[in-house]
Amino acid sequence: MVGVGIIVPLKSFAHAKSRLRTVAGLDVDRLVEGLARAVVVAARPRETVVATDDDDVARWARGLGAAVVLAPPGLNAAVGAAYRELGDSVDVTVVAHGDLVDPVGLGGFRPEAGVTVVADHRGTGTTVLAVPAALDFRFSFGPSSRTLHESEAARLGLAWRTVTDSPWRFDVDEPSDLARLHP
Repeated sequence: MVGVGIIVPLKSFAHAKSRLRTVAGLDVDRLVEGLARAVVVAARPRETVVATDDDDVARWARGLGAAVVLAPPGLNAAVGAAYRELGDSVDVTVVAHGDLVDPVGLGGFRPEAGVTVVADHRGTGTTVLAVPAALDFRFSFGPSSRTLHESEAARLGLAWRTVTDSPWRFDVDEPSDLARLHP
């Protein structure tokens, strides 16, 4: 069986999701923590590492049984630091964003050989990314990350596939994404 480690990058709950903070009556801190908790729990029994630059999030993650990498600020820097920390202790590293609407099944995910990109529901971003361990992979989360991750796999000569119909394609970034949350 391939050893799979899961990285969940998280920033401070109090500073996350600035676009959602304009929604009247929404407790964004609570929402962000609840989404992140669901992702960390869904990653079990896999080795799970929360990459963060926030001490409160680090304590929270340890309370859920996750390992923590205190990482530099910025999503790509945090993911890169956690990826290097996992090194070759696993065969494959899966990066799963902490705002997935339905993270069920993460802990049993067995990615195919090479790189797997789970595109977001808009088709341009990456919500889940599986990468063989211990490579010089350049993470490029943010605008157009789907294409950038596909190009990085090609640069490294790795087979890659993009999944566009996964339930993991739904994350919560914009107020319109809130409609997908379960009541």
